[in-house]
Amino acid sequence: MTKRRGNGEDSIYKDGDRWRGAVSVGYDDKGRRVRKKVSGRTRAEVARKLKEVRNAVDAGTVPDDQITVKAFLERWVLVNLPGTVAESTEDDYGDMVRLHLVPALGRKKLNKLTVAEVDRLWSSKLEAGYAANSRRNMRTVLRRALTQAEKEGLVVRNVAALSAAPRTAQREGRTLTLNQAKSLLKSVESHRYGSAITVALAYGLRRGEVLGLRWENLDWEAGTLRLTHAVKRIKNRDKNSDRKTRIVINELKTAKSRRTLVLTPEIITKLRTLHADQAKTRLSLGEQWRDHGLIFPSVVGTPTDPDNFSHTFSKLAKRAKLGHWHPHELRHSGASLMLAQGTPLHVVSEILGHAGIAITKDTYGHLVVDDKRAAAEAMSGALFGG
Repeated sequence: MTKRRGNGEDSIYKDGDRWRGAVSVGYDDKGRRVRKKVSGRTRAEVARKLKEVRNAVDAGTVPDDQITVKAFLERWVLVNLPGTVAESTEDDYGDMVRLHLVPALGRKKLNKLTVAEVDRLWSSKLEAGYAANSRRNMRTVLRRALTQAEKEGLVVRNVAALSAAPRTAQREGRTLTLNQAKSLLKSVESHRYGSAITVALAYGLRRGEVLGLRWENLDWEAGTLRLTHAVKRIKNRDKNSDRKTRIVINELKTAKSRRTLVLTPEIITKLRTLHADQAKTRLSLGEQWRDHGLIFPSVVGTPTDPDNFSHTFSKLAKRAKLGHWHPHELRHSGASLMLAQGTPLHVVSEILGHAGIAITKDTYGHLVVDDKRAAAEAMSGALFGG
């Protein structure tokens, strides 16, 4: 074994048919010098790698060729992710890492992960039957995690961002017809969830949004109701509790989702009746009533369990002879009925709380047939007379 070293270079030597090098990257917690080793087919290649290591050290990062995708993702979920997203989103990202990313990519070295390997993962998920939206979410999580790895100098590029984004085709959600909607509302009128179902359908609200509506945001004189919160079920982080999940009231995340509903006289009447009935219940229960200021709480004033609401709604839909329905289909139904009545697409988008009109158009644009026909007829009349 021969050893050669140029001026100003770190240790570079030839070992058989390979060139190798080493550079000091600092000291460990016991004061011992830590050296980073590299290898290559030529002396120039090793010198280049050593220079990259020195540059990384000067920039405040210490490359780690041994860290696996699994080790990095688990650390990212535990250390970097908390506080950057809502708790429910944090839970979803953690599940995505644990169930999909680590089993497929976990054993690979982080800095050796390639775009082709990531693309193969998306292809395998497609073959396994995962929806485009699920695959897109997986890519979002990996891309976000690798952005952190880039910041730390652990990777030189974000292979998830460079991978092919799953193509998403918006599926037409099942919707109630006008007659079905009327039949449902008539059937649930006397049920304690009746007003909640009415409001959810009339404004296309998400399940958590309707359950998070608050009396303090209702302006009786103006006839408006401000959406600011949503009820969600998330993982329980209390180690002293036996319950795996808990119900929380969270503020809506975006400015678009925090919106104001204009109430009709019919809905205001229903809410006045509900307000009076709730006041009587509060008085009769006394200390048993735990007030959270919610318009649609549980029977004791606490947030309504979203899962219980879904189960009850499905039973009510079956009782109305409509079969099995989920509360989210009230949102689709509300949007389609608004458009069927001639409500402009941009107004529907604002009522639904979409981030942009493009989302509304992609999801419900196929329903705006009459507007397209009217535009075509107007152009025809202008161009050809008549």
